[in-house]
Amino acid sequence: MTVAPKKALGQHFLVDENILGVIGRLSDLRQTDVVLEVGPGLGLLTRYLADRVRFVHAIEVDRSLEPTLREALTGHENVAFVWDDALRVDVDALEPVPTKLVANLPYNVATPLVVETLEHAMSLERWCVMVQREVSDRFFAEPRTKAYGAVSVLVQLAARRVGFHPVSPTAFRPPPRVDSALVAFERAPTAAIADVRRVVEAAFAHRRKTAANSIALAGLASRARVAEALTAIGRERGARAEELEPPAFVELVSALR
Repeated sequence: MTVAPKKALGQHFLVDENILGVIGRLSDLRQTDVVLEVGPGLGLLTRYLADRVRFVHAIEVDRSLEPTLREALTGHENVAFVWDDALRVDVDALEPVPTKLVANLPYNVATPLVVETLEHAMSLERWCVMVQREVSDRFFAEPRTKAYGAVSVLVQLAARRVGFHPVSPTAFRPPPRVDSALVAFERAPTAAIADVRRVVEAAFAHRRKTAANSIALAGLASRARVAEALTAIGRERGARAEELEPPAFVELVSALR
């Protein structure tokens, strides 16, 4: 049965089996692993994972894919499907508890899902995700670059990159109009995302404004108070968000308190 990808759900089904070995390597798969997969699509990656790990939780919001996925996973008793929006699933409540997220992420949830799992899914220790190349660049972008933003700060405060591999559009059906990439990272927290997230996102909300003005517009603190906090951590009062390294935001939040 031919399954038509749904554009509204950001579906681009992985069909190139040559990519599976790369995913396995970057994921550092072990027989004892419990893996969380988001957006299993046609089940190509799901089956590959199920053959190599202890258990797979596959979260899929599109219930119309159920017949295809059930057929693809026939004989695999170590796969459980969760038919829900991944952003609403309590990952730590799944049994057995997943320790790795390995997925070809739907384009429309990739960025929020990575940040949410880093912040809330504390059982996860390693990620290997297929995302748009532009998104992968943002995750570990350097300060003072165009790609550097709030997600860069939050990801880098919670994780360190351990692998990267570019992926051609021909690996998917339908081929996306952009390049993709596999990016692997592991939890290595230097600060709790929850402690800094509101300030970080506010600071980048108006990139052309100073961090003090942008944070003040979000109502988190007065412009003068933010400017004083910046001075206290050795930064210019008129510094913009993209000039601050991830640890500087931790210092800024502490100074604001």
